[in-house]
Amino acid sequence: MRLWAALALWLALAAGPALAERLRIATFSPDLSREGPGLLLRDISSGKDAQVAAAVQVIAAVAPDVLLLTGFDWDHEGQALAAFAALLADAGVDYPHRHASRPNRGMATLLDLDGDGRLGSPDDAQGFGQFSGQKGMALLSRLPLGEVVDHSALLWRDLPGNLMPPAPAEVAAVQRLSTTAHWQVPVLMGERPLTLLAWAATPPVFGRGDRNARRNHDEAAFWLDHLPKGRFVLIGNTNLDPVDGEGRRQAMAALLTRVQDPRPASEGGRLAPQTGANAAQRGDSALDTAEWGVEPGRPGNMRVDVVLPSPDLTVLDAGVFWPAPGDPMAEAARTASRHRLVWVDLAVE
Repeated sequence: MRLWAALALWLALAAGPALAERLRIATFSPDLSREGPGLLLRDISSGKDAQVAAAVQVIAAVAPDVLLLTGFDWDHEGQALAAFAALLADAGVDYPHRHASRPNRGMATLLDLDGDGRLGSPDDAQGFGQFSGQKGMALLSRLPLGEVVDHSALLWRDLPGNLMPPAPAEVAAVQRLSTTAHWQVPVLMGERPLTLLAWAATPPVFGRGDRNARRNHDEAAFWLDHLPKGRFVLIGNTNLDPVDGEGRRQAMAALLTRVQDPRPASEGGRLAPQTGANAAQRGDSALDTAEWGVEPGRPGNMRVDVVLPSPDLTVLDAGVFWPAPGDPMAEAARTASRHRLVWVDLAVE
């Protein structure tokens, strides 16, 4: 009996790792945004847009199982996303499960939200945008998705401990926290869902005073009170480097104490010229995810795109798709976007 019990225990232990599935989760801000509604669909459908083709190349090269796109124009019928997904399927990465709801960017308010004395500017939308849906978010998945919880309608004033600057009552009564969106999306796999907590924050610069810096901080702070008990991944464009550049880092620093940071890195980022704005930075250049220029007035390269798993998940590998100079894919990565795709591989049971 002891022999059989020992054999059963050995078989159970041996079978454990085999039950885990390798899951690649990625975020990418491909700058697939245009100056008016319908123009992105036009460019995707034309088959002639070099940036669209390059973005497809990058995604196909990494082949994530779940991909969050930020900076992707939304339309009511999802035509641009469907057309882009069709190009990806032709390139060998098929995403039958997708989610994209209307973002706050470009959503008109008819109020002077930024307090500049003018109405109807992109700054007066719920999130900066020239039209409704500009620079939205989209989630593409090989695996089924559960019911999405969309927190994007939360008023900024209703976030506990918010840093919202004083505003007229009529503005405070409508101003949402999310620049783009805050989504809670279950990915259905294994015994328990894996919850993605996705957002794309405002840059902490620009605007009047430090309003954007406060909002960027609070968009990260939102998740401090909304981390689920089960396994999760914080994912998206924080628009805030943990070390370099401007902004209020307190909320992001607090989040980093409650997750794993796989520190995805790249050779391309490490080998980027450390001149101009880059020369003054303190962060590890290999961790950078965006190339914003080093000329006077430009911020240099930054780490702003993140995939941060909960502590109970097993990280197998991670990286930033930023090929080194001379790599055949280096030009495609640069043509696709100023951002680089960030991926993390997890063992998920």
